[in-house]
Amino acid sequence: MTFYFERFEGRRPPEPLPKSAFNEVSWQYLATINLILGIWYLWWRWMHSLNYDALWFSLPLVLAESLAFVGLVLFTYNLWSTNDYERRPPPATIGDCTDSAEDTRPLSVDIFIATYNEDEELVRLSIRDAKAMRYPHPLTLTVHVLDDGRRATMRAVADEEGVNYISRTNNVGFKAGNLRNAMEQTSGDFIVICDADTRPFPTLLERTLGYFRDPDVAFVQTPQWFYDLPEGRTLTETWGAAAGAPGRLLARGIERIFGEIRVGEDPFVNDPAMFYDVIQRRRNRANAAFCCGAASLHRREAVMFVALRAYAQSIAGASAEKRSLLDRIRGRKSDPAALALARWQAAQAEELTPYKFHVSEDIYTSIVLHRDTERRWKSVLHPEVESKMLSPQDLLTWTIQRFKYAGGSLDIFFNDNPVTKPGLTLPQRLMYLTTFWSYLGAVWNLVFLVAPLIYLFFGVAPVSAYTSDFFAHALPFLVFNELAFMVGTWGVSGYKGKVTYLASFPLNLRALWAVVRGKQIKFPVTPKERQAGNFVHLVWPQLALALATLAGLAWAGLQVALANPTYSLGGLIANGFWGLNNIAAMAIMVRAAFWKPDWESE
Repeated sequence: MTFYFERFEGRRPPEPLPKSAFNEVSWQYLATINLILGIWYLWWRWMHSLNYDALWFSLPLVLAESLAFVGLVLFTYNLWSTNDYERRPPPATIGDCTDSAEDTRPLSVDIFIATYNEDEELVRLSIRDAKAMRYPHPLTLTVHVLDDGRRATMRAVADEEGVNYISRTNNVGFKAGNLRNAMEQTSGDFIVICDADTRPFPTLLERTLGYFRDPDVAFVQTPQWFYDLPEGRTLTETWGAAAGAPGRLLARGIERIFGEIRVGEDPFVNDPAMFYDVIQRRRNRANAAFCCGAASLHRREAVMFVALRAYAQSIAGASAEKRSLLDRIRGRKSDPAALALARWQAAQAEELTPYKFHVSEDIYTSIVLHRDTERRWKSVLHPEVESKMLSPQDLLTWTIQRFKYAGGSLDIFFNDNPVTKPGLTLPQRLMYLTTFWSYLGAVWNLVFLVAPLIYLFFGVAPVSAYTSDFFAHALPFLVFNELAFMVGTWGVSGYKGKVTYLASFPLNLRALWAVVRGKQIKFPVTPKERQAGNFVHLVWPQLALALATLAGLAWAGLQVALANPTYSLGGLIANGFWGLNNIAAMAIMVRAAFWKPDWESE
């Protein structure tokens, strides 16, 4: 059997960004100036620029700007500095990873490959790569296929590859339930979690198990890398083919300033380098890097420790209710026998859940571990890519995946918010709040997308006037914001991520609305094969917004040309650039709806 991704097998992952003291100091300097300018701008907006003739418009916009600035402060804190964990040599015995140095037993590692309905031959590739991992010391390595699809064909593949096959009679708890079922039937000291398409490199164990020499390290997350992303062509190659030597010369100059720019790459902005190599990696300093499921390693003791504590607490809470009921019935305090009976009854009603039964079981379990005040478990983001995975190849698959991320995170924020509960340190609270705040940003992003339309069509300005005073306050903040983050994420482009975040407003709003209504966020399995057709129905809000903005620009331009006193040249310039930025953001998402990979036409 052949797969589309076979042509990409020779690709190699990028190296992690090198740590540069000069870049870090430059970023911190520019970021500090940026925040000062942002405070200055917002002070001016609230105190001197409101349009009191249109407060219905002016106030929501300045409030949206203020909320977005809170997100900017949080994101700046997240990216402030890089502090990688010390690399230590691979442990030879379990005693090297615990407080019992005299325990000389070799390590045992369980590889969990979770699958539901993925192609069995795809899973076979993951099995073979898992078996090929090397280690410099004696090691008991066992590969387990966790099949929630209960397929005879999948069992046959496991048997052919000489690995263990684990299934269950139901799908309670989705992936978390699948993992729990496997933990009940295995005993490895460490667990490596893989999805059906996670293909670990031979180096994964020898480069990551050394972190567990610290007995408080609970899990290690390695970066996910999608090796099937379209690579596109550099700007120099593209402009050179279109315009010859002049185009090549101009493009080379642009790339010399901004770094390599590729045309036709990754229409869905799936490249996870910004998330893992910048955002997650810089959370190491706060012990706040969270688990993302696939390509992560877990200390069994840590996961079970927290599960048992939660189990005991839930039993204690339930038995307290039963004791209260007994007291009311008998009119007296419960005796020891009644208390024991209540606890036994509560234990029957509770289940031990090593991984939280939740659509976002990975980040949820991370929160539970980080909140444990007795052990102060640590998490590690290992900066080097140690596996390869498949990316969404169509907008429908991308939407399914991103809705699950957004809905799961927002569900935690509204229903079990770690930011307001005891256990986390202040830096950890701020890091988790950064994640949740980014999903709430869909609300003020909607305001930013609609605001220029109000001026372009009706001439209503959110500021008292588009004068030199407005540009004097807004432009320095905007310029330094771009400069700061260009340096702060040097080597990883952040522009496409920003515009895709803006263009994802319908999806994030839908997730927010579902959570606010108390609707359960489901756990659909992300398809591993491209879905046929185009998906314009998924981007009609973005398409409508882009067309409306174009129409608004034409209308406002006509009004300025006719000297309509409601409009001004400054207002047209400000809202024109604003609207064009919104159009560029929407266009990326609309293009993704029609995109087809080269290999499909071939």
